[in-house]
Amino acid sequence: MKGKAIAYWICTGIIALCIGAGGAAQALRVPQNVEGMTALGYPLHFIVLLGVWKVLGAVTLLAPKLRLVKEWAYAGIFIDLSGAAVACAANGGAAFHVIAPIVLIGFLAASWALRPESRRLPEARITAATPKPGAEASLVRAGL
Repeated sequence: MKGKAIAYWICTGIIALCIGAGGAAQALRVPQNVEGMTALGYPLHFIVLLGVWKVLGAVTLLAPKLRLVKEWAYAGIFIDLSGAAVACAANGGAAFHVIAPIVLIGFLAASWALRPESRRLPEARITAATPKPGAEASLVRAGL
């Protein structure tokens, strides 16, 4: 289990660092980031909003507890990275700008799959309910 925990933290650290640093650069309107995003057609206000959400997502992945919020952070980061790859590919971006988000999706998926029990949602248990007497007859009468 120790190896699994180490792999989890390596993958999570890489994602948090890349997403958090990129998000901070966007939120702070670093000129190089703004140029790259506006070249893809995104307005300035969206760049700042996206940057803030990236920073919050990175912090959430590193924070203890917050199980449900972590699931949303994983989903949001996946949507961001896959959208980045598609946007760069559609706009004729350099291969690096298409491949890098795809590689990060691999680290994100590994982080999600390796996360410890304390960072997972509790499993929902579905139990078969015992049908009430006469329930089948009611369904037949209803045409179901």
